[in-house]
Amino acid sequence: MNERTREHAPSEALAERPPGPDAVSRSGPKAASPMRRAVFRSTAEEGRALLERAPVVHLATTAKGGRPILRAVHGVIDGDVLAFHGAPAGEKLDGLGRQAVIAAHEVVAEIPSWFVDPERACPATTYYVSAQVHGVLEEITAPDVKARVLEGLMAKYQPEGRHVPIRSDDPRYAKAVAGLLVAGVRLDDVVCKAKLGQNGRLEERRRIVTELWRRGGPGDARAVDTLVRRFPELTPAFLERDGLRLAATLDASELDEIAPLLDEAYWLAGVPREAVLAAFLASAAVVTARDARTGALVALARATSDGKVAWIYDVVVRDEHRRAGAGTAVMELLLDHPAVRGARHVRLTTRDAEAFYRRLGFLELSEAPRHPWRSIEMIRAKPTAARVALDDRA
Repeated sequence: MNERTREHAPSEALAERPPGPDAVSRSGPKAASPMRRAVFRSTAEEGRALLERAPVVHLATTAKGGRPILRAVHGVIDGDVLAFHGAPAGEKLDGLGRQAVIAAHEVVAEIPSWFVDPERACPATTYYVSAQVHGVLEEITAPDVKARVLEGLMAKYQPEGRHVPIRSDDPRYAKAVAGLLVAGVRLDDVVCKAKLGQNGRLEERRRIVTELWRRGGPGDARAVDTLVRRFPELTPAFLERDGLRLAATLDASELDEIAPLLDEAYWLAGVPREAVLAAFLASAAVVTARDARTGALVALARATSDGKVAWIYDVVVRDEHRRAGAGTAVMELLLDHPAVRGARHVRLTTRDAEAFYRRLGFLELSEAPRHPWRSIEMIRAKPTAARVALDDRA
């Protein structure tokens, strides 16, 4: 065994045990990670979730002699370990067995100074959530555990599958699994910081939420939703109406809840549910309404837009909430959504709700002002799905 091999040799526990209490060595002192301002402190669970979903995490450690190492890696959580893979050579090898930090962050919104003060630059800031895990960087050598980490990376970055699962005893993968470096840090010391303006005055924080909506830049609607979900006291008047709580974004975790409501829509008959839900996730704007007392979903609508023309789709209201203002509430919020409000034309099709849409300012196409030049509206539909494509415009 040469000197470098001896220095970085994994412990017996790492070589033989899967991720869990003994997957990565506990060597080295473990110190609490202080946060100067407790108001920004979030939970380890939120930090772990951020590290898990982050497309890239940043590894910081040191080499022999104290030379700093900073690398971006693809990370995946396996059991109680945040793991990554790499070539069996290079600087990451020099950090094995040493104290390390792996970090990730998400920007929620850039807050310009003029949201708060018309003259002073000082209030300019960034709202963000960050997470760090502190520990010892250790190599994982057990072939089955290495294969599991690699398969976890595939599931994260290629969720559609379309590959043979990675197993250490599969001849297609055995050599690669044996040759790759797989290392990780235990998730024993996770620190999460949510810097979202908590230290500001309530009226100032409410003004920032309103200004985010007015500015309407990329991500601003989601920032409003993030702030309101976390701090209900910041909810602006335009998101509360007639016993309803409105939201201007849709989280992927809500898909299972909206699916049954969409199943009742006549214009979606024959459209696979997964295609409908994918359309919601891909939409420029999605608005939902919930019963403020029970939290039950009662209405929703979505729109696509290129900034010039917007199309409204899938306006759905539960039967028991029709003619009670829910449909009007989601439509008015959708029309004021940053992705829709600037469009020169907002279009939709309907079978039996013409009177409702007229009250919101819509006209039949034949009644609308026309271009001075002749134009013909056309459509290209797959021959086997022409009816579905046409109905999808409803």
